[in-house]
Amino acid sequence: MAPDNPEEHATDRPVRRLAGLMRPHRLSVILALAAGVVGSFLNGFGPLLLGRVTDLIADGVLGKGGPAPGIDFGSLGRLLLILLVLYLAASAFMLIQNWRVASVVRLIIHDLRHRTQEKLARLPLRHFDRQPAGETLSRATDDVDNLQQTLQQTLTDLISSILSLVVMLTLMLSISPSLAGVMLLSVPVSGLLSAWIAKRAQPRYAAQWDASGKLTGHVEEMYAGHALVKAFDRRAEAEQRFDERNEAVYRAGAGAQFSSGAIEPVMMFVANLGYVAVAVFGAWKIVDGALTLGELQAFILYARGFSQPIVEIASVAGRLQSGVASAKRVFTLLDTPEQDPEPRRPLTLERAEGRVEFQDVSFRYSPDVPLIEGMSLSVEPGSTVAIVGQSGAGKTTVANLLMRFYEIDSGRILLDGTDTAGMNRDDLRSRFGLVLQDTWLFNGTIAENIAYGVPGASREEVVEAARATCADRFIRTLPQGYDTVLDDESGSVSAGEKQLITVARAFLARPSVLILDEATSSVDTRTELLIQRAMNTLRGDRTSFVIAHRLSTIRDADLIVVMDSGRIIEQGTHDQLIAADGAYARLYAARVNAPSADVAVG
Repeated sequence: MAPDNPEEHATDRPVRRLAGLMRPHRLSVILALAAGVVGSFLNGFGPLLLGRVTDLIADGVLGKGGPAPGIDFGSLGRLLLILLVLYLAASAFMLIQNWRVASVVRLIIHDLRHRTQEKLARLPLRHFDRQPAGETLSRATDDVDNLQQTLQQTLTDLISSILSLVVMLTLMLSISPSLAGVMLLSVPVSGLLSAWIAKRAQPRYAAQWDASGKLTGHVEEMYAGHALVKAFDRRAEAEQRFDERNEAVYRAGAGAQFSSGAIEPVMMFVANLGYVAVAVFGAWKIVDGALTLGELQAFILYARGFSQPIVEIASVAGRLQSGVASAKRVFTLLDTPEQDPEPRRPLTLERAEGRVEFQDVSFRYSPDVPLIEGMSLSVEPGSTVAIVGQSGAGKTTVANLLMRFYEIDSGRILLDGTDTAGMNRDDLRSRFGLVLQDTWLFNGTIAENIAYGVPGASREEVVEAARATCADRFIRTLPQGYDTVLDDESGSVSAGEKQLITVARAFLARPSVLILDEATSSVDTRTELLIQRAMNTLRGDRTSFVIAHRLSTIRDADLIVVMDSGRIIEQGTHDQLIAADGAYARLYAARVNAPSADVAVG
């Protein structure tokens, strides 16, 4: 069961949830940690050997309580060779660590993208009605990209820094516990300061990504409707809104980056204070003979190696805030309540004939706003049903309920006597062919678009569907014919021709029930007549629902259903409804008296 408030649930320990994504890859994580431990220890012995090199040179030049014996170049060469091998081996192990960590991050993001895509497929249509498309797109793309970038930049640094911290502390204690104690005094100060700064940076990163999502939504909206923006001369207003949202992203980003960027300088200041204390206290111990010059040199190198991971961890903590903010937004999407689960034992249809029944169906988009109340309707197989009414009467809602884009509140919808609520959605929707007013064509050839609903359809089947829907003629006039590539613009194909392609796509699927939701509203009268001629040849064995069409379709329908405020107020044939002199007759009279023959009924 998804949480009632996904926003609050997603903010509940997102780091722990990110860590949970690593569990399937724990072997790679263990290998990375093991390589990091070995590499850190090998790297940590370098300053110790350098200290011995310094002592060897100092003893050879200055002597050790006596005359200088000279530098032992043989021992010096062996120590330098050991150092070379040590650093090469350390680099090799660190390379293995970085390689495995990068692989784990790629696998985590790959899994997260897959889960996000599956989640979008399971979300109810209500979610997309209430959520701006650009906001959802930003969460599924920008936030996931930012999370990947953050993990790639910080996870390796974090592991290396923690391991180096442990190794350096161990070696410092082996040289001088008292000097190590002096250096450790800076740790709680550094931790408190970095936590204080990071705590203030995180909400600023959250504000930055929220603002970025709104900006993406605006850009997506303006790009999709750029023709209307130009047609109504709203470019200046669109640019002003863009500038406002872009400025909001800038301001939020500036605050977040200032906060996280302040961590490293503050940590460096604290670390430098530690160096000063170590240098003064270490020089005093050399004077007392408690340390050699080489040991102090090694300790100072370890001290730098100890403070640098602290600075790096603090810096990582600041950079992580951006990733954590994106993770919360992604987890909010993943925690969004899904559509009702499929039945455990779904009902199936051996053969769908197309008999559709609405039995006392009620539905509301919002609980406090009634829409469809007690609707009952019976449609025989092969019938053409026209649904008319004013805007907001519930015409398109009927199509949405048929295909279970929304779940009804009460009553039943039957397909050939089978309750559609008991069927799998994919099985149910495979029985329907849907053509909407807004054409949707993907980036591909015309043939691929027509065959979208029937994977593996042959070219002959595609051509046959195009001929049946009167699309073949204009397709063959194109330079590449059926291989013409359609893109977002598709300037070589008119709006009516695009609609013909979508109609051909629906016909190729051979559905039991056709739903045409204002499918010819964007075509000219001649094209509409061609579509109607094709429909007459194909609808013999198909039930067809035609929503708010022009009069030519409505006149020929076997049943006309007139809706008002979600209720069926009249139903019958064209002649019957005209004789009844009711709502349909008034719509028809308005159509006859309209100055344009293209006025729609409803």
